[in-house]
Amino acid sequence: MKLSLSPDDAAFRDELRAFYRTEIPDDLRERVRNGRGLTSDVVTAHKILNDHGIAVPHWPVEWGGKDWTPMQRHIWQDEMQLASVPEPLTFNAQMVGPVIAHFGSKELKQRFLPPTAALDIWWCQGFSEPDAGSDLASLRTTAVRDGDSYLVNGQKIWTTAAQHADWIFCLVRTDPNARKKQAGISFLLFDVKAPGVTIRPIKLIDGGYEVNEVFFENVRVPADQLVGEENMGWTYAKFLLGNERTGITGVGRTKVMVGVAKQHAAEVRLGAGTLLDDPVFATRVAELENELLALELTQLRVVADSAEGKPNPVSSVLKLRGSELQQAATELLLDIAGPDAVPVDAEDIASPSWAQRSGPHYLNYRKTTIYGGSSEVQRTIIASTILGL
Repeated sequence: MKLSLSPDDAAFRDELRAFYRTEIPDDLRERVRNGRGLTSDVVTAHKILNDHGIAVPHWPVEWGGKDWTPMQRHIWQDEMQLASVPEPLTFNAQMVGPVIAHFGSKELKQRFLPPTAALDIWWCQGFSEPDAGSDLASLRTTAVRDGDSYLVNGQKIWTTAAQHADWIFCLVRTDPNARKKQAGISFLLFDVKAPGVTIRPIKLIDGGYEVNEVFFENVRVPADQLVGEENMGWTYAKFLLGNERTGITGVGRTKVMVGVAKQHAAEVRLGAGTLLDDPVFATRVAELENELLALELTQLRVVADSAEGKPNPVSSVLKLRGSELQQAATELLLDIAGPDAVPVDAEDIASPSWAQRSGPHYLNYRKTTIYGGSSEVQRTIIASTILGL
């Protein structure tokens, strides 16, 4: 794998690097860099990117995409992460948008893709259920055809940011008698403010309210909001999950976390030097940085081999290792904070604010090896699809 960029790609990188650092507010990027990004920051950054035509470069050109090479798309995302710019809302840009663009009717594309790209619609993902998480095909939420509508009944869980969402893209069972549980599933779009939808926040271990339970009771959904064909939703879900897993990798984000950790380690006195001078600690950092480099090279290969926007099965490798390295970076920062990580949101004490955030940040990142398909699921995919076992 060639590590150096071509002159054209280097110029492209420099242009994006300057854009991210001049057009995106400094205070916003600083909040993200220190793990304090807010919902309003995501909206602000997404809309700035969309106004400049670079929110969804991987979409078809006619719907706001860019005719970029795989390397340029990688540079776009990597430089965004390195600059601590909130990435375009993943539910819109990485998930439902590509599904509608590839499988939706012309009417659905015209209706939903422009506001999805502009974040005029905030989407949430209705996939996981209380008894159908990693085994997603066991979902039991039903959609029964009733004239020109579907009646949806059931429950979803761990629905991220549903409290902020306008619409939900939802997997529902339309044929309960299908011979295989993967069959008989459809992909519906509907308003979360429709009668019969109830959203209930779930308090997480870090004290935040990032995810929700969502209940459906006789929710009437127009049949023309079905994506693609009835009972083909599992195909669309696999396509979506492949895109999601590639996006979860987050090499640039993890590089930033490691950089922040090194900055704080250099402030911790240890003997005649600092923690950063300690050979054991330095080795730990070097190993993590080397793992990140190996993952980045794998990511470049996967992106280059992806055809027509279709995710490569090796996205499971990216998701598996990427999520593990994100956890390793948060653990590194927690260890640097030491006892200063114990208080949270405390004022007028010696414990610095970054150290107080390291505990909740560490706890929150335990989810990365679960969402988007748990590590066990990814290993099964790797074994069967890539290794042929």
